[in-house]
Amino acid sequence: MVEPPVDKAKKVNNAHLKNVPQEREMRDRIRAEAVQFVKNIDRSKTLTKPILQKMGEDLLRDTRLPEEFLGFSMVSISNEFWREQVSAVDFKRRLLLLPHCLKNAEGCPADYDEFGLDCRKCGACEVADFKTKAEDLGYKVLVSEGTPIVLKIIVSGHVDAIVGVACLNVLEKAIDKILMAGIPCVAAPLLSSNCKSTSVDNDWVFEMIGLKTAPPEKKTKTYVHLMRASNQMFEPANLNKLAPRQRNKNPLDGVQSEDPLTLHENISYDWLMQGGKRSRPFITLATYDALTGGKGTLSAEGLELSDSVKRSALAIETFHKASLVHDDIEDDDTYRYGQQTLHRKYGIGTAINVGDYLIGLGYRLVSRERKVLGSEIAADILDKLADAHLKLSEGQGAELLWRDAKDKTINTLEAMKIYALKTSPAFEAALYSGVRLAGAADKYEKMVTDFSRHLGVAFQIINDLKDWQGDADNKMVAGQDVLAGRPTLLLALALESLSGGDREELLAIVQGEHPRRNEDLLPRVRQLFAKANVFEKTEKLIEKYRARAEAIADEVEPLELRELLYYLVDTVLDRPEAEHNDAEPVMVSLSLPLVNV
Repeated sequence: MVEPPVDKAKKVNNAHLKNVPQEREMRDRIRAEAVQFVKNIDRSKTLTKPILQKMGEDLLRDTRLPEEFLGFSMVSISNEFWREQVSAVDFKRRLLLLPHCLKNAEGCPADYDEFGLDCRKCGACEVADFKTKAEDLGYKVLVSEGTPIVLKIIVSGHVDAIVGVACLNVLEKAIDKILMAGIPCVAAPLLSSNCKSTSVDNDWVFEMIGLKTAPPEKKTKTYVHLMRASNQMFEPANLNKLAPRQRNKNPLDGVQSEDPLTLHENISYDWLMQGGKRSRPFITLATYDALTGGKGTLSAEGLELSDSVKRSALAIETFHKASLVHDDIEDDDTYRYGQQTLHRKYGIGTAINVGDYLIGLGYRLVSRERKVLGSEIAADILDKLADAHLKLSEGQGAELLWRDAKDKTINTLEAMKIYALKTSPAFEAALYSGVRLAGAADKYEKMVTDFSRHLGVAFQIINDLKDWQGDADNKMVAGQDVLAGRPTLLLALALESLSGGDREELLAIVQGEHPRRNEDLLPRVRQLFAKANVFEKTEKLIEKYRARAEAIADEVEPLELRELLYYLVDTVLDRPEAEHNDAEPVMVSLSLPLVNV
């Protein structure tokens, strides 16, 4: 079999192709064909969703099976691709993920606790059987109603492989993240998707749980090790090593100080350690790794990240966290990372000062490494940070002046300029820092600027679309951009498309001059946006800027950096299927199941 070429992972809708064969003989046949199909695949290369789909289509064509089984064939092929690598992971480093719908829906005596279903004492259904065997082997087991925290568990460093049971709908949604991150995973599809007392081929699940072999000769590239390295920098002990506190010399002793200087430092460091995806320091570390051989994508042992490199990556996050503090004050947001914003908790003055402190900390993290990095490298990185700082301030300043002006008219060009200044500089600084840490940056500078601009604009559009569903990462209440009168692309598109009374009414709402100003006007704004086809237009713009970023990546050498850029496009612009532009505004719940790790 000729192996498909490396491809960029693009979104594919397989909603009508996710039927599980109901005859066991057919399921066994597809699994057996997948074993043969995967034999000659080079497992050192990343398996992307488009490649996996192509393989599934080829398998069905060669075996003359109907296309409705495409999803099942893709899972079967993916299982064989990852089988050896899952088998080589110690049982204690694996996660068994089970769906709640496998339990006995009628009369299930087990209760949910913070670790999922507590069913060891029951044994009345397959969940208990699978869970007991896995736990006896040393697995961590999660029985939950979804998979939103699986990637977080992987990144935390406690788990290196997943054995999952889920319906094809869930597997199709999860496959992008799992493939992009390079997480070894095998899964058994449920035989139906009715989400109540469903079933699975039990012997397949038991076989997968018990997989155990020696490590394979070739490992597939993964960014998990670099994601973990990025997250681990913010663990208290590591952060104190990389950026030692000046006031609280022993932050891990648990002693609370009432000294105002120490208290201020603690607030600043606690904020720096708060949530978020930490994508910017990851970009710096991963770019540096890609330009120094890409060993970190093959094993944790291959990571060669000095403290000086880590401090430079850490500086990117201090600037980002500072900008969030100031942005929350300027927009008077209530929530960030599911908690009260700093200015709501400690007051505006303290929050402003925390942001200023973090900016100073970021500059110092780089400047004090000049003897190790070399004065020219340190100066170049500091210059790029300063440039990003200025551009971000320009973008935010333009937004604030527009917001406070009486006239709220805005066109798409003006909105795009603000977008490019508000978001792109952070990506540019993160990418550039990684490049410069690895060597000369001259030949990459234009690429870094152009790629970051397209990625940043698409990201900002997606972020504004998320405002219509609420955002568990940042804001919890939908529609805040309209209520606060912010200059979004959605508003610009609507004002350019609407005319007459509709345009005047939208302006009146944004300017706070609508006669029903004390009523909930969000449904009316949604109607006006829909009438102007705003959501459809923004979807096309997202794909336009995604394509531009990918076109730039197409020309990049070496291969390791090109693959990273593809990965960044897919992860930074990732959009869970549950988010729909026409969804009603909702309050997002942040309650998530935890796993005992």
